[in-house]
Amino acid sequence: MATELSEIRNIGIIAHIDAGKTTTTERILFYTGIIHKMGEVHDGNAVMDWMDQEKERGITITSAVTKCLWNDKHINIIDTPGHVDFTAEVERSLRVLDGAIGVFCAVGGVEPQSETVWHQADRYKVPRLAFVNKMDRSGADFEHVIDMIHNRLSKNAAPIQYPIGSENNFEGIIDLISLKAYYFDKETLGVKYQTKEIPPEYTEQVKKSRIELLEQIAEFDDVLMEKYLEEQNISQDEIISAIRKGVRYHQFVPILCGSALKNIGIQNLLNAITDFLPSPLDVPPAIGFKKKNKKKIEIHPDKDEKFSAFVFKVKADKYVGKLNYIRVYSGSLNKKDTIVNQTSGKKERIARILQIHSNKTKDIDVLKAGDIAALIGPKQIHTGDTITSIHNNILLDEITFPASVIASAIEPKFQADKDSLEDALRKLQEEDPTFKSSVHKDTGQTLISGMGELHLEIIVDRLKREFNVPVNVGNLHVTYRETIENIVTAEARLIREMEGKGHFAVVKVELSPISADKLEPGQDNIFINAISDDIIPKEYWAAIEDSSYNACQDGPLMNNAVQRVQIKLIGGEFNEVDSSETAFRIATSMAVNKALRKAEGLLMEPIMLVSIISPEEFVGDIIGDINSKRGKIEHIRNNNNKQEITAEIPMSELFGYSTKLRSISQGRAIYTMEFSKHEVVPQNIQKRILKRVRGY
Repeated sequence: MATELSEIRNIGIIAHIDAGKTTTTERILFYTGIIHKMGEVHDGNAVMDWMDQEKERGITITSAVTKCLWNDKHINIIDTPGHVDFTAEVERSLRVLDGAIGVFCAVGGVEPQSETVWHQADRYKVPRLAFVNKMDRSGADFEHVIDMIHNRLSKNAAPIQYPIGSENNFEGIIDLISLKAYYFDKETLGVKYQTKEIPPEYTEQVKKSRIELLEQIAEFDDVLMEKYLEEQNISQDEIISAIRKGVRYHQFVPILCGSALKNIGIQNLLNAITDFLPSPLDVPPAIGFKKKNKKKIEIHPDKDEKFSAFVFKVKADKYVGKLNYIRVYSGSLNKKDTIVNQTSGKKERIARILQIHSNKTKDIDVLKAGDIAALIGPKQIHTGDTITSIHNNILLDEITFPASVIASAIEPKFQADKDSLEDALRKLQEEDPTFKSSVHKDTGQTLISGMGELHLEIIVDRLKREFNVPVNVGNLHVTYRETIENIVTAEARLIREMEGKGHFAVVKVELSPISADKLEPGQDNIFINAISDDIIPKEYWAAIEDSSYNACQDGPLMNNAVQRVQIKLIGGEFNEVDSSETAFRIATSMAVNKALRKAEGLLMEPIMLVSIISPEEFVGDIIGDINSKRGKIEHIRNNNNKQEITAEIPMSELFGYSTKLRSISQGRAIYTMEFSKHEVVPQNIQKRILKRVRGY
C-alpha cells in the first residue's frame, strides 16, 4: 500500500450508460501494467464487468474496485454503473472518492444520466475531469460536447486538449499545455506514441483555445493573472499548478479527449489524473460527530490518529464470505485488530484485509488513512456504518439512498427452497440498500422491491444463478407511500397485567401533515416532544420517539410506509410502579395507529423523471402520449440534431413504456428514467386503486 498520502488518488469513473466508462478503465489497467490483454465490453471479457449479467448485457451493474500505479501515484479506481436502476452504486462510490472522471460520448454529449451522476458528484463536492470519449465515431463533435458541458453542467470547464481530426480521421490529440501533438501507434495498441509539432492547419485553433484556457485559469490564480496581463511567458509547470488548484477548489474542470476503444489519449488522461485530481491531503477533512453529544469533529487523514473508516459497500462472496468495502479516513488498521461498529455498538475482529482488483483479491497486512480495501471477519456490518478503533466514539455521515419504486411478489418454485430463498434475499439486501424484501402482513406473500424493472430482473437472475434458488415472480406493481391531509389527535391507554406484572402508560399525540421541503434528506417524518418531564419522565422519551417512527411503517390504507407527517407528543401519564419503556412503546404505537386511522389518508405514488431523445418528426406523438399518462413536460431542448424531452410521469403509467416508445418512434427514440419524488395520487385514481386492492 502507498506510504505517503500525497501519492494516493481515489477516483471514480462516472457517466451515462454506453459512454465508454468500462472500456476507459480497461485501457487504464492495460497501460499501467495491471492487465496484459485488454478485454472488450462488447465481447463480454472486460475485467471490470465480471458478473455474468454484465457480460451478457454489456453494461456495468455493480461498482468494481481496482488499483494501479502511474507516475509513482497509487490510483484506487471505482468503475460505476451508468444505468439509472443502479444509481445507488454511484451514490455510495462518490461518498468515498476524492476525485472523478466524467466520461462523455463525443456523439451523444451530455446525456440524461450524465447530468444525474454529475450532480450527484456536485452534492458530494467531488473534483472532476471531463473526458470526451469515442472521438472516432461517426458524428463525433468535440465543440458541441463542450457547449453542452457549459450549458448543462459547468461554466467553469475548458479544454486542455484538442483533437486531431474526428470520426474515421481521428488521429491523435494536441496538448494545449505543452503545445505538442500526440500520435498513438496502432501496432502496439497505443503503448508507443510519438510527440510531434502541432500540424500547421491547427495553429490558429490551438492559439485561440490556449488563450481561452489561460484566461479561465488566471481567474483563480493571481500570479498567473499578473503574468498573463503583462504578456510574460507562462511555464508549463505554472499552468499545471494553476489547473490543479482550480480542480481542487471546484473552480475549474479540465476537458480532455480521446478514444478508449482505439487506444488514443489514455496515457494523457492518466497524466491528468495524477497531475490534477487531489490526494486525500488536498480535500477537506471528513466530518464526524461525537456519539455522546453530536458535536461535529474534523477527521484528518493522518496515520497516527485513531482509526476511523466508512463502510461504503457490502458484498457476499461465495469463496471468502462477506466482503466489507471501506475507505479509511484516519489512523491505521492491522490484520487481527478488533474494531467497533459505532453505528451498532458491536465489537468485531478483522480476520483478513484484502486489496481488491475487480473480482480478484490479494491479502495485505495493514491499511492506512486514504486507503480503500475490503475486510473479512465482521459479520454485523452494513453499508453506511462507521467502524473505528476502540474508544474512538465518532460517527460519519451515512448515505441517503432513494426509495424503491417498483415491487413484485416472489416465491420459491419448490417448498424445500423456502429457507434458501430467505437467506439469499437477506444477503442481497445487505449488498444493495435500494433492494428490499418484506412479508405482506395480510397475505403472507414475500415481496421484493427495487429501483426499476431491470433492477428486479437482475435480482431474480442472481437468485437463480448465484444462489441456486429457482423462483416464481408475480406481476410488477408500484410501491406506494401514504400520508395524511388533516390534523388529528389520539390517546392510547395501556393498563394491563402480563405475565404477572403490571404495565401502565398513557400517550397522547397530535399528527399533522407537512410538506416534503420541511424534511431533511433521508427523513420521512418529524417527531416533536411538547411535554415536560413531570408528565412523562425523560427516561421514556427516546422509546416514545422510536416507537412513533416505527408505527409509521404500516399505514392504514395499504400497509405502506407513512411519510410527511409531524408527530407531536402532547400528553400522557405514568406511574412509578408499573410504567416501563416497553409499556410506553406499546402505548405510543397504539396512539399513532389510532391517529392515522382517524386522519384522512392519502396515497402517494412515485413520480419518475423521464428523458427521451427522439428525432424531430416523432416529438408531437411522444408529447401526446406523455400527456395521456398524466405526465408533465419539464422542457424540450436540442440534442445533437435530435430533441430531448424531459417530463415527470407517474411510475404506474410507465410499465411497458419501452415497447410503446419503440412503436411511436419506429424504434428511433431512446429514454432513461429515474426516481424524482412522491406525489399525492388524484382522488379518483386512489379510489380505483383501493377498490382493486381491497376487492370491493
